[in-house]
Amino acid sequence: MDLDWIWKSILIIIAGTLLLRIAGRKSISQMTLAQTVIMIAIGSLLIQPVAGQNIWQTIAVGFILVLTLIGIEILQVKYNFFEDFISGKSKVVIEDGEILEDNIATMRLTVDQLEMKLRQQGVNRFKDVKYATLEPNGQIGLELKDDAKPVTMKDFREQMDQLKVILHSHLTTDDLNKKRDKNNIFKEVMEDGHEQEPPQYLD
Repeated sequence: MDLDWIWKSILIIIAGTLLLRIAGRKSISQMTLAQTVIMIAIGSLLIQPVAGQNIWQTIAVGFILVLTLIGIEILQVKYNFFEDFISGKSKVVIEDGEILEDNIATMRLTVDQLEMKLRQQGVNRFKDVKYATLEPNGQIGLELKDDAKPVTMKDFREQMDQLKVILHSHLTTDDLNKKRDKNNIFKEVMEDGHEQEPPQYLD
């Protein structure tokens, strides 16, 4: 009786675990298109040795796929245009409580699907949303309007600090809000650019 399939199965599990460990820890919902394609390819590839294919050649091909994925991710970190090409860009789907119908039509997203994604984020009214973006991995990113945000201790302290500054200077509340909004990551999507350059160690 041929028992090769036993040690092949064990080796496949070990090699597959190692390959996925090298590839990263993202869940399926967090993967980019390139990551999803390569993970599916690895899954299909690893079952071949059990069917009689060369196991070492299969593992070698798996490592090549993972190295290719790592190379793609490095290029995405270094070059914005490559990231845009491979992963796509975030799109604004709600602005000031209004659905941007042209954008959701372009991305083939229905209003019902958008509502589902908002409910999963704990949002039940469009008008409470200042900005909502559909990310390249299909997840929704959102910023609530100020009057819809839950108050945290940090918010309370910031308001107290702002009040002290206003009382002791000529700054207005609008000036302080503009200063705070400079680092708003949703502004990058709206203005199609980065406010700050990436750190030098990523170049």
